[in-house]
Amino acid sequence: MDDQLRNGDRVCIIGGGPAGSFSALHLLKLARARGLHLEVMIFEPRDGSILGPHGCKGCAGILSAGALHNLATLGLTIPDQVVRSDLRGYIVHVQGEVATFEQPDPQRRIISVYRGAGPRLHQGAAFAGFDSYLLSQAQAWGATWIPRRVRQVVWDGCPIVKTDDGSYPAALVVLATGVNSRPPLSRQFGYEPPETAIMAQDEVLRPEGWPADKVAGFFGGLPELVFGALVPKGPYLNVSLLWRGRAVGAIQRFYEAHAEVLRRFFPDLPQGLCGCYPRINVRPARICFGDRWVAVGDAAVTRLYKDGINSAFLTAGAAMRAAVEYGVTRQAFQRGYMPLCRRLALDNFFGKLIYQVSGQVMRSPRQARAYIRSVCREGALPPEQRVHSRLLWGMLTGDEPYCRLFWLALHPRGIMRWGRELARIVVYER
Repeated sequence: MDDQLRNGDRVCIIGGGPAGSFSALHLLKLARARGLHLEVMIFEPRDGSILGPHGCKGCAGILSAGALHNLATLGLTIPDQVVRSDLRGYIVHVQGEVATFEQPDPQRRIISVYRGAGPRLHQGAAFAGFDSYLLSQAQAWGATWIPRRVRQVVWDGCPIVKTDDGSYPAALVVLATGVNSRPPLSRQFGYEPPETAIMAQDEVLRPEGWPADKVAGFFGGLPELVFGALVPKGPYLNVSLLWRGRAVGAIQRFYEAHAEVLRRFFPDLPQGLCGCYPRINVRPARICFGDRWVAVGDAAVTRLYKDGINSAFLTAGAAMRAAVEYGVTRQAFQRGYMPLCRRLALDNFFGKLIYQVSGQVMRSPRQARAYIRSVCREGALPPEQRVHSRLLWGMLTGDEPYCRLFWLALHPRGIMRWGRELARIVVYER
């Protein structure tokens, strides 16, 4: 079998989430530009109509401005019925201090969506899901959806994709399964999955007083909590907690720790309507490609904690470009795909530094209060001078690269502003 994709070759994409659909869309676009006809098959057992965790795939469902821009390069515009909320501001709670700030650049739209059809206990018609939209677009472009679960992929001169009722030899296999299901590649391929952490998530009804365009962010308060967010999605709020260690019971502990804040909106503590503990990628897969196979999205490398859908777009695009332009060998992916993986991994290094330092600041009552007060004082400044607001916005939304945020955190203006607030607090408390 030739190491280049040829007319009539079959490409099997395992997983019909964003990474899988983006792979099909990129591949079909690149192939058409070269007059190349490929048989593209997407194996995905779900049709997007399922309520609850089995449909949403454990995702907070935020699309950054970068993701929306990249979708537009494929000619895709998210339909209004898929958009649940436009997010224009954050209300951040830290150590008893509260700061409200708006999107630093109003032109950079950020939205929330449901990956599936809505919360498990949702009443009424199912929501239009983002994954279903993308999968329908991939089919419209020429991909074939196979509503079957892949049980195993073996090597017999080429990859063989096996379902319960068939076997599909392929010129290329794209692994787009994420990290919350067992990868079906046999050991022959040498795939080593990413390191993961656990999120605790739920959905609750959005109370009347809660602004439809404001996300509530929480830092500190519990030693296990890295950060928490309540994200508006139309009539609901998505509760997402990044938790250190065992996450069972994390939602209840979070509610109890922040009961004073939550009771301003909820007479009683929120009633859960869904609930799951999804895994997220926190360190890239050590081996994410080889001869005639490549992993994309969460199954390979993604932005740390944030912007996973955009990462799926970027990794899918780079992998498919490598396959079309350079071939489907290990060396081809090393040349055309590995550079992007390394850039994302390097950016995540800066992200880890940011979260480590911010975690220490947020656990110190004085330092945390000084930081939040710095954010509040920036409200009267021009957008380009709001160092702390932009830093927090970038951390919470993933709308800027971590390396850029890291250098922003070292900006002298921001450090001086924080230092002055800290000095005021120390003098007052004496």
